Amino acid sequence: MHETHDAVEAVRIGFIGTGLIGAPMVERLLECGRDVTVWNRSPDKCAPLVAAGARLADSSAALARDTDIVCLCLTDTAAVRDVVFGSGQLASALRHDSLVVDLSSIAPDATRDMASALELACGAAWLDAPVSGGVPAARAGRLIVFAGGDADDIVRAAPVFSALAQRVTHMGDHGAGQLAKSCNQQIVACNLMVIAEMLAFAERTGVDASRLPAALAGGFADSLPLQIFGPRMATNTDMPRLGAVGTFRKDIAQVVRLAGEAGAHIPVTTAALAQYDAAIGRDDIGAEGDASRLIRLVRATS
Repeated sequence: MHETHDAVEAVRIGFIGTGLIGAPMVERLLECGRDVTVWNRSPDKCAPLVAAGARLADSSAALARDTDIVCLCLTDTAAVRDVVFGSGQLASALRHDSLVVDLSSIAPDATRDMASALELACGAAWLDAPVSGGVPAARAGRLIVFAGGDADDIVRAAPVFSALAQRVTHMGDHGAGQLAKSCNQQIVACNLMVIAEMLAFAERTGVDASRLPAALAGGFADSLPLQIFGPRMATNTDMPRLGAVGTFRKDIAQVVRLAGEAGAHIPVTTAALAQYDAAIGRDDIGAEGDASRLIRLVRATS
């Protein structure tokens, strides 16, 4: 056991993307004694992490050369592709025994293509490992991970997962983890919209909406989104930001695209996407606004 602990601590972890959920992931890795080097396209976001004990790389390529596992936590498919194969030049700096763990939520078809391209370019392995649980779970090391790729690479990623996750499920080959995350986001995004509708309905009918999350706790209507975002919606609290409207819109739009390609019928999800588009178009909500602002859309149209 002692040797295993030493081996975990000896693994050098690189982390690219220190935004809303990436930063608390890095903080958690540092709290668990991991050796972490960070890089971000906006360098100022790394300053608190460097103060907490992380090293700062001069570039993503420099980070790749000095680490064994490279974690990505980026906004979308285009950002991942650019860091790995474009301006970030990550692929050119990785070794044949390097492992890329992509914690981002991106397109499964693009994931399969990038995993194959990376292996051809330098022999490095790819593991798609999108997460669920949001900022609170990232801070507590209680994330849920959907993994796609080689089972052996999940074992290799133990220094990352043992610090960040309460559960890792191997969903299948490359892209399967991203598909599972799409299923997760389909439920979450639709749930958030109907929570907003429900609370606005309660307000209109004279029910104290602020009491509903606690009243519904433990019943069939309960969920983490209800308990986390419900009180914020009912009390008009949108800071600190826990999840951007634009992120949920991006994820649910991907579900609609993938379902269309697969011939799957998803009328409720398609209707929810239209509501997210309407929310983003409002100045008092917007793509960067916290998901707790979704109630403003249904209040305004009730």
